[in-house]
Amino acid sequence: MFDTLSDKLTRVFKDLRGQGRLTEENISDGLREVRMALLEADVALPVVRDFIQHVKQRALDKEVMTSLTPGQVLIKIVNQELVELMGNQHEPLNLSSQPPAVILLAGLQGAGKTTSAAKLGRLLTEKDKKKVAVVSCDVYRPAAIKQLQTLANDNGLTWIESDEQQLPVNIAKAALDHARRQAFDVLIVDSAGRLHVDEAMMDEIKSVHDVLQPIETLFVIDSMIGQDAVNAASAFNDALPLTGSILTKTDGDARGGAALTVKKITGRPIKFMGTGEKTTELAPFHPERIASRILGMGDMLSLIEEVEQKTDKQKAEKLAKKIKKGKSFTLEDFRDQLTQMNNMGGIAGMMDKLPGMNQLPAGAAAQVNEKEFMKLGAIIDSMTRKERVKPDIINGSRKKRIAAGSGTQIQDVNKLLKQFKQMQKMMKKFSSKGGMAKMMRGMGGKMPGMPF
Repeated sequence: MFDTLSDKLTRVFKDLRGQGRLTEENISDGLREVRMALLEADVALPVVRDFIQHVKQRALDKEVMTSLTPGQVLIKIVNQELVELMGNQHEPLNLSSQPPAVILLAGLQGAGKTTSAAKLGRLLTEKDKKKVAVVSCDVYRPAAIKQLQTLANDNGLTWIESDEQQLPVNIAKAALDHARRQAFDVLIVDSAGRLHVDEAMMDEIKSVHDVLQPIETLFVIDSMIGQDAVNAASAFNDALPLTGSILTKTDGDARGGAALTVKKITGRPIKFMGTGEKTTELAPFHPERIASRILGMGDMLSLIEEVEQKTDKQKAEKLAKKIKKGKSFTLEDFRDQLTQMNNMGGIAGMMDKLPGMNQLPAGAAAQVNEKEFMKLGAIIDSMTRKERVKPDIINGSRKKRIAAGSGTQIQDVNKLLKQFKQMQKMMKKFSSKGGMAKMMRGMGGKMPGMPF
């Protein structure tokens, strides 16, 4: 998300940093480019106007104009205004109510409410150790109730039965009564969506809200909705006392306008963002980290948190000890590393959070091909355990068998073995005295064993 906006803003600020001093004219020229970049990212026009006005007022301040590094000061101002626009700081869920704490999800059809219900339930179960139940009040979309049941079963959540013949209000009443009797900590309610905002839909969701009296009413919005975000957010904000939003499908949108629009329109914070299709891919929304990514400064805090949460610490420690003892790094170890990287959203997901990645030479980022990593994994999986431990035994006939088993070519197998040998050499340097310095020199700016 934000790739296009980040690229354009980086170019604007690069030009401004090249100026000896800032004038009202070059500030106006720069902000005109920022304005166009925001509009092309599908940020709503009223939001863009306010944003540019605030930045311009601060940029024309005497301290900025006379600064020795005016371009850097202007970037700082834009960063602060972006953080302000998206809500200043992460606001967690408020679950401090008499159990069950009820969370109602509302939004248009296709926004990702059902999947978000499962993601949120899993997060609260695993991270906060809550006893969570989910229920669907969507009696209109075919198989909506069955979808939530399947997701609940797959993610260790309790599914409260509902039926398409029931009224949504009656489902809500029965679910709340059941959750109270069974002493659930949290009840997540998935409501029906529509393809567009209509009066009947709003009346129904109001009735469900009145029955549940939820402590959290979250507006679920598709990040790819574009300019329609304004209309949808306004309608739900008028109908319901929203407490926040969940921004979905952020992995599929390079623009990100909804993230910069919904907080301004609703006045409520974005609390979570869906970062992928898996039910583990729901992340707290941190405005300051997102602003940093937009401006090409990366998001190291989120990357560190992901490493903490999604890597197997025991395997990592075991590998580190093995290397220090001078034992050989095998293809099985390499496969483990690829798996761990995949758990973190792949190399593309990691690069998105690294500082300065949007300033790579043209085409460099494109070479980091997720399919190549999948290909590497398939090739290793097609080997016997003996071949993974002792790759030197892999001769021509074995290569032919491995290529056929992985759906690749013999040259792909050769390429993998060559990259792996390079990585083995680096690991040996790492285990020797002064190994880290040797390893960095040997890499020559290129990651060992990687297909780019």
